[in-house]
Amino acid sequence: MEGTPHRVVVIGGGFGGLQAVQKLARLPVEVTLIDRRNFHLFQPLTYQIATGALSSEEVCYPLRAIFKRRRNVRVLLGEVAEFDLEQRTVEIKPEVGELGPLAIPYDTLIVAGGSRYSYFGHDEWAPLAPEVKSLESAVGVRGRILSAFEAAEMEPDEERRRGWLTFVVVGAGPTGVEMAGQIAELARDTLRGDFRSIDTGDGRVLLVEMADRVLTTFPPSLSAKAARSLENLGVTPVLQRTVVDIDEESVTVEAADKGHERIPAHTVIWAAGVTASPLARRLADATGAEVDRAGRVTTNPDLTLPGHPEVFALGDMVRVRGEDGEVTQLPGVAPVAMQEGRYAAKLVRARLRGREHGPFHYRDKGNLATIGRARAVADLHWVRLSGFLAWVTWLMVHLWYLVGFQNRILVFIRWGFSFCTHGRGGRIIQEVGPQGGARPDS
Repeated sequence: MEGTPHRVVVIGGGFGGLQAVQKLARLPVEVTLIDRRNFHLFQPLTYQIATGALSSEEVCYPLRAIFKRRRNVRVLLGEVAEFDLEQRTVEIKPEVGELGPLAIPYDTLIVAGGSRYSYFGHDEWAPLAPEVKSLESAVGVRGRILSAFEAAEMEPDEERRRGWLTFVVVGAGPTGVEMAGQIAELARDTLRGDFRSIDTGDGRVLLVEMADRVLTTFPPSLSAKAARSLENLGVTPVLQRTVVDIDEESVTVEAADKGHERIPAHTVIWAAGVTASPLARRLADATGAEVDRAGRVTTNPDLTLPGHPEVFALGDMVRVRGEDGEVTQLPGVAPVAMQEGRYAAKLVRARLRGREHGPFHYRDKGNLATIGRARAVADLHWVRLSGFLAWVTWLMVHLWYLVGFQNRILVFIRWGFSFCTHGRGGRIIQEVGPQGGARPDS
């Protein structure tokens, strides 16, 4: 512990990276946190930005503000260009200024690059069916949704108007279910009465899923309750259908019998499947680690990479090989990344003290998904909840993990106001693009 402090570089300010830095900041080490954005985004609530329930500032928190009082933590705004594992340096390209690439040395490297949505080989669909995983895309989706209602208000042709009032959400996991429910509430509750030529309640919300039920990671009983709640809100689950084509005016789905159906719709939102950050493959190429079809790199039981005990990988971009040699694919949810981040920090502390530390074990505390106003499902293993009680549980858990006391207060007030008034304060179209909705760079 004497001499030069141990240098830890953490890539990514998401849930895993943030937890690692928060724990490491209490140790006598120098920590450098590198991210392309200067804020931590609470991704479980980005869909509420996309539907006007919350504003972007309420689910983001500046990384520098989080570590303002931790003098041993340095935050850099940049993107990783190269890893040199032999020299133990990370080359980054600054996001601002005129400097060229910078080489950041480390003694321990923690990479938490996260993931992005996969279009299953059809990346050309991305501009037509945006996702809501990032802040920028969530703001853009909000513009598309609100612009669709505005276009329908001015459209004299009834058939084309139905296309504007049809919203297709692809993928019936938690994000897809939450997104579909929020759009239905926006159309049937919040916006009703705001327009003169259309009845927003006539809008259709279709939830397309290739499986035979929604929320397949939940028990079938809760999945069935979620489907009923969606239908009560006006969402139509379109199950056992696969999207085979998307254009500017429609979505084409394929049934199990290979029959095709073209659905006229101008607004499509993608929430189906993820692929790991490209950083995972770079690390795999440098260490010889295995990579699966989704681009996830395989780590040792202690989250390190083969031949490089000083390099940790965690979060959505990894799968873990157990002590028995079996590879485990953990859920791509925030609790997994948070536990892995805390574990990596504990292992660094143990090494500095010359102590042994056991392998990583994930403690599954259950699943939560909200469907709409006072509607949710919760699988807590020891108890299964649905309806209002599950919704309150969902609210409390998300408020607890939201970063920043001010943000917790603001979100609590906004949710309370929305519950009492049925209003949404974030219904702003920032800049209209050629196909309707906010431009990607707005």
